[in-house]
This record gives sequence, structure tokens and C-alpha cells, in this order.
Amino acid sequence: MKSIFYFLTILMFMTATAWSQQFVDKAVIEYEVSTNLKKTMSNDNWDEMMKENLSDLKISYFTYSFENNKSIYKFDRWSPKTKIPKYKKDADEESVWYFDFEAGKMSMQKQIAGTNFVIADSISDIEWKITNENRQIAGYNCRKAVGKIMGDVYVFAFYTDDITISGGPCSINGLPGMILGVTIPRLYTSFIATKVDASFNNASEIKPIAAKKTYDLVSLKSLIKEKTKDWYSYGDDKEENKRQSDLFFWNSFL
Repeated sequence: MKSIFYFLTILMFMTATAWSQQFVDKAVIEYEVSTNLKKTMSNDNWDEMMKENLSDLKISYFTYSFENNKSIYKFDRWSPKTKIPKYKKDADEESVWYFDFEAGKMSMQKQIAGTNFVIADSISDIEWKITNENRQIAGYNCRKAVGKIMGDVYVFAFYTDDITISGGPCSINGLPGMILGVTIPRLYTSFIATKVDASFNNASEIKPIAAKKTYDLVSLKSLIKEKTKDWYSYGDDKEENKRQSDLFFWNSFL
């Protein structure tokens, strides 16, 4: 009799716990995006002079809105601490990412070298390795995963399965839950969710990006490589030229 009572008590506890756990299937998530701008710059005379008038960090805020397994991620505002010229802000302000996880399709507008391009393609796969490390972000328990993008650029992410969509900032996605924290060391950039507003009710704003002309990822990458092949060939520091070229390309297609 005692064993039956014990079993029923455990069953009731597990049922209550399951009911108390609320899964989020629509929300607006705010991210603080921080880039160590000076570390992304070269060591030539021009950049060294510019560094004197720039803030160490470029800090901005983006919103990720999602519902019905569709999402849109876009710029919201700058931190007042960020002091950089307008041309270094334009790419952040103009870029937009739309994902339809049900259809496996995405479209994103990226400003590359002053021109807006719209990419329409399938959602790219990221190879992830999930670890046992955990941390709290924006009130959610998150688990760490390590992935690679662009071939050999490591991404360190924290995701929560309490938020059901498999998304994340920019084009980072593919984990069994929502990515609330990301660090990309080779881009000197981190993304951290500051708040999750589950009262979102404006699904009409989540829609593909309209454009007269679109590119798939392969064709646009080929075009940009061809157009910029001579941009990073100056001076004798070949290693720094390669680093600057990689940073430009990785940021263009993140």
C-alpha cells in the first residue's frame, strides 16, 4: 500500500512539473550585439589614426520575432556608448534575416560594400556538438553547443529548449531550441539575449524580404569574391591582408 501511495505521489509531482513548464512558441527576443571593433581593424597608418576616435566596442540591439515556425531578425537601435562613423553602421542597419523553418527556406538582405543584396536559398546546415555546460540567459536555462560555419569559423552557442523554434541571431540556427547566446571569437563578436517578450502578436511583420532580384548563396559568394579579389593585396603583410579579407567575407554572409 505504501509503495502505491509513493508511486502516485511521484506521478502527481511529475504531472504538475510538466504542466508548470511553459514552452514558448512565439515571442520577441532582444539581443545585445557587441563587437570589438578595433580588433577587426588593420594595423596600417589610416586605421591606426581612426582608432583614436572610435569606441572600443560597437554595441547594438537587434530583435528576433517569431511565430508559426517563421522568424525575422533585424536591427533595432544603437547603444549610446557606440561612437563610430555612419559608414560603419550602415551594414548593421540595413541587414535583415527571414527564416521559414517549416519550409526549410530563408531570405536575407545583406549590405555588402554599400550595396543591398537579397539572398533567397535553403537554410544552411551547421554541424553542432552539444556539451554538458549550462548557464542562465534572460531567465532561461541554456545548454552550450559548439558549431562551425564558413568552413572553419567556430561558433559557441547557448540554447534553450523552453523556446521551441530552432533559430538564433543572424543565420545561426539548427539546435533543438532557441539560441540565446553566441560568441564568434574570429569575428570578435558576441550576441546575448537581454529579454524575451512572449506577448508578441504581430505575425504579419514576419514575411520574406521583397526584392526585384535575388541571389542564391553560391552565386553571390562567387560574385563578391570576384569583385573584391584585389581589395586586400596592398602592402607586404600578407597574413594581415588574408585576415582582413576573411573578416569581410565572413561578416558579409553571417
